[in-house]
Amino acid sequence: MKLAIIGCGYVGLVTGACFSDFGHTVACVDNDPDRIDALRRGEVPIYEPGLDELIHTNVRSQRLGFTADLAAAVRSADAVFIAVGTPSRGEEGVADLSYVYAAAAEVAAALDGFTVVVNKSTVPVGTGDEVEAIIRRIRPDAAFAVVSNPEFLREGDAIADFKRPDRVIVGTEDARAREVMTEIYRPLELNNAPLLFMGRRTAEMTKYAANAFLVTKISFINEFADFCEKTGANVQDVARGIGLDNRIGPKFLNAGPGYGGSCFPKDTAALIRSAETAGAPLRIIETVVRINEDRKLRMAGKIIEACGGAAEGKTIAVLGLAFKANTDDMRGAPSLAIVRALHAAGAHIKAYDPASMEQARTLLPGVEFCENPYDCAQGADALAVLTEWDEFRALDLTRIMAALASPAIVDLRNIYRPEDMRRRGFKYSSIGRE
Repeated sequence: MKLAIIGCGYVGLVTGACFSDFGHTVACVDNDPDRIDALRRGEVPIYEPGLDELIHTNVRSQRLGFTADLAAAVRSADAVFIAVGTPSRGEEGVADLSYVYAAAAEVAAALDGFTVVVNKSTVPVGTGDEVEAIIRRIRPDAAFAVVSNPEFLREGDAIADFKRPDRVIVGTEDARAREVMTEIYRPLELNNAPLLFMGRRTAEMTKYAANAFLVTKISFINEFADFCEKTGANVQDVARGIGLDNRIGPKFLNAGPGYGGSCFPKDTAALIRSAETAGAPLRIIETVVRINEDRKLRMAGKIIEACGGAAEGKTIAVLGLAFKANTDDMRGAPSLAIVRALHAAGAHIKAYDPASMEQARTLLPGVEFCENPYDCAQGADALAVLTEWDEFRALDLTRIMAALASPAIVDLRNIYRPEDMRRRGFKYSSIGRE
């Protein structure tokens, strides 16, 4: 099938690359000519393992292309996927849908023949209705159907998630749209991935509900981690013990410094506002968000405690800045709040991350960025692990010990065993373990 993807950001590029790898002909559209030119040169603007190779392979096979000509891409498409950003607007956290609505208006003007317009962006319930109204107002003669098809991609694992999904949610009650969406996702039949059809508003709600449940699991285990530290219990064993219950499951039960990223913070904020507007406030999610914000400052306090209770004049080495491993994404990263709090307490911060330092430089002024973990540790009064990159799991700890001015390590991702670290002479602290 012929597909157009509107938006060459994270979701749009992964979606376009994977669909083209399924054998569809895909045109990825963006209104930033510099981004289109870069993509045509083979320069991928985001860090996602395997994405460069997937894009290059399908460009060479002429199944994937990049263009700024939205009208031409839409006219030839069987389905158009809107995959533009929905950032938070102002302090109130309301989702900014202006990019979605602008894309819908442009798509409307270019429609030619029956076309399925698919909303891939994460949007509040009822957005699909407004997209349909915009298109109908501009092109009352057009034959189209608006579908909700939310993404469930984990940064760092996005390609695997797209090709081997737990499920694919499709919100439509239009028979022709259902046929088109079934054909688009037909390659997934080999993986037995459930294609779940439901109402459009229900699909929009499902995406928000999924994110809300996941952040609840994260904050739940983080609170229990604090409880474990006070009582001498081990949060990792607690997580295994409850995660083996198939009613709970093991995922998102790794205690740490809190959640971040491009989706969870903005989506929970938008969900809370939408629920308030609808007169059905989500008190659990409101509490989860407060817990997560407090968590970051608590972690800064934990690092200061490792420095003897005061950070003034101390040098602190930070390993990992991205909100999670295998991405360069700094959006909502816990490191931002933690590093700023340490800096405000008078500490000098040295930092290293394998992928995100270019983004971090503009977000964290005053930080000394280093070339490797050992350069980062040199002369530091404490070292804090904030992101669980694989390379941090295999550090030469003898070399780290020699580099540090004081052998204090704060492991906010529990990547080391406490007994091993103490045997090596480190003053070691972690999350939810004695």
